[in-house]
Amino acid sequence: MGFPDTFLWGASTSAYQVEGANKEDGKGLSVQDVKKVPEGTSQVDVCADEYHRYKEDIALYAKMGFKAYRFSVSWCRILPDGKGTINQKGIDHYKDVIDECLKYNIEPIVSMFHFDMPYELEKLGGWNNRESIDWFYEYARILFENYGPKVKYWATIVEQNTLALAGSVIFDKKEETIKEKYIANHNMLVAQAKVIKLCHDMCPHAMIGSDPNIAYVYPATCNPDDIIAAQKFNAIRNWLYLDLAVYGKYNAIVLGYLKEQDALFDICDEDYEILRNGKPDYIGLNYYNTATAKVYEGKEKVIQKDQQNGMREEGLYESVYNPYLYKSEFGWEIDPIGFRVTIHELESRYHLPILVTENGIGGYDTLEDGCVHDSYRIEYYRKHIEQMKLAVEEGCNVIGYLPWSAIDLLSTHNGISKRYGFIYVDRDEFDLRTMDRICKDSFYWYKKVIETNGEDLS
Repeated sequence: MGFPDTFLWGASTSAYQVEGANKEDGKGLSVQDVKKVPEGTSQVDVCADEYHRYKEDIALYAKMGFKAYRFSVSWCRILPDGKGTINQKGIDHYKDVIDECLKYNIEPIVSMFHFDMPYELEKLGGWNNRESIDWFYEYARILFENYGPKVKYWATIVEQNTLALAGSVIFDKKEETIKEKYIANHNMLVAQAKVIKLCHDMCPHAMIGSDPNIAYVYPATCNPDDIIAAQKFNAIRNWLYLDLAVYGKYNAIVLGYLKEQDALFDICDEDYEILRNGKPDYIGLNYYNTATAKVYEGKEKVIQKDQQNGMREEGLYESVYNPYLYKSEFGWEIDPIGFRVTIHELESRYHLPILVTENGIGGYDTLEDGCVHDSYRIEYYRKHIEQMKLAVEEGCNVIGYLPWSAIDLLSTHNGISKRYGFIYVDRDEFDLRTMDRICKDSFYWYKKVIETNGEDLS
């Protein structure tokens, strides 16, 4: 009982949130480089400066005992314009990062796309442009060609459902129509399936999957209307993306929703063939919280909207807070048991290995006498790992745990102030201070968890 000896303990980051150096060594601009950041938060030009300090940081990850490190490649560091000319300095940088991981026997888990579409491609329509399928395919081919022999785990598009449902919040762009959102989503899914097939051909030793942000939806009450609302929310929020990835077909509830909204678009037989031939090898699970839905009434105040909260569809459902759950400092509900519920649901629906690719809590960490006492984070992880262990003992095939995040980085909405890492970076929003790395209490706690393969959570 418990976690297998092969369990992948580690943590995650993303390029635009951790690297900095956003205009160095030939890198092109991404949508994150040009967007208007929330007032009072810093730009992505420095972040945690991992681009320059990756050797120092990976050494710390090794000290923590990481078996795996999930990071993303910046598309426009490889292809400054998103297509065409390759930037050799970008190729070389990620080769060095991969080699540095392998030096410490850390498995590099490489995400190809994490919210950072090259700006030159975004100007051409981004994922709404059918050509995006070919753009992503060619980018992936370059990655497999250069890194394939050394990388055993790949992730395609991180939190695709977040992009579809809350892309305007993340990218600071105009709200899209429902039809536009789902055309972009369809293009991403077809692109992903083509890339999965390509990976199987070019890197037969590797596993590849996608990392949706899954927030299992509870009904607010046992009123049958609320149950229907939760089912529709689950279909739109969660299952659409995995049904297409795993089974190559659209969720029926979502198709009905698109018909009602006059948002259906033409789907050719070739696309379905591509989707059927590009099945992922695992499901990457980004889990932060569950959601709770009731039948749409349109009367109560809507929860402040971000990628986790405030989802609603007129006539179908609306989010409500769950009275049985506590909330973090930033208003996100904390639901460790919901983590287990979500793993159960993924296991029963898709029958694929589950790699937890994100799970974590952001807070206002402070440096006191050279230390960071983040006991709230330790408690958060303890309860979530306990529930994950129960799910494993109940037969769920969970193969790794890569919480968010390895080191403090820029939050999408709250800048450096919302700290997620096991490692503190000595800077604030606009004062870079020393940029020193300081191990938090959670660093040493997680080190013990890894050493004991999840047995000692005290």
